[in-house]
Formats: sequence, C-alpha cells, structure tokens
Amino acid sequence: MMTPSQDSAPPIGGVLETALYVEDMPRAVHFFADVLGLPVMLRTDRLTAFDAGASSVLLVFARGASQADVTGERGTVPGHDGAGPLHMALRISADAYDGWKARLEAHGVPLRGEMSWPAGGRSLYFEDPDGHVLELATPGLWANY
Repeated sequence: MMTPSQDSAPPIGGVLETALYVEDMPRAVHFFADVLGLPVMLRTDRLTAFDAGASSVLLVFARGASQADVTGERGTVPGHDGAGPLHMALRISADAYDGWKARLEAHGVPLRGEMSWPAGGRSLYFEDPDGHVLELATPGLWANY
C-alpha cells in the first residue's frame, strides 16, 4: 500500500518541449522561422529546435530520422516518430489576434477555422506545410490560460 507522500506526484512545471515530424526540413524551417517568426535555437539534418516562448521549445524532426535510440557518452534519448496531422497550439495575447490573422493572410496561409471560447479566448487554426493543424490561442481558452 502507498503512503500519502508516495501517492502525491511531485509538481510538473509545464510542457517544455513538443515535437512535430516533417517531410521537408528546409520548407518547415522557412515556415516556422520566417512565417511564424520563431527563433532557431539548434539546427541539424535531423532536428531543428525553435524557441516557442515562455520556456517552451518546438522540436521539428525530419520524419523517420529519430526512430532509433541515440546513445552517447552522456546517456540515451529513446527513439520516437509521428505521422499524420498532429496538433499544437501557441499562446498569443488577445491584442495580437488581428495582427496574426493579417500576417497569416499576407503569407498566403489559409485559415482552417476560428473559434470563440466560452471563457472569452479566441483561436485561429491553420496548417503548416506538412498538414499539421496549428493554433494561435488567446487567454480564456482553458481554466489555467
């Protein structure tokens, strides 16, 4: 039987990284760096890491290039991969909503949808070049955002 201290999970500080898997790395880098304006933190043939703000990192992997474990003198990173239209959301301020809508339009990125949430948040939905469904969301989407 677990004691009360064993039953309580230590705190989680938030999501540090999320990953998308792409067919064409240069095309993806152009989209995330030039269209969305995310700064590149690391770039290799297999992976590009973007600063996604607020201590968050977007990892963009070449599809299939990260399936095997990567082992070195400092440890092992287990293999992983993904397929199909994945989803992720990026936080934006309510004041930035219209500017983002105009920027996406100016870059020829069609909107897939918009949503007004019950708590007052709004979301813009669109796709990256690999068909992943991306969202720009204002506060008021979740109880904690």
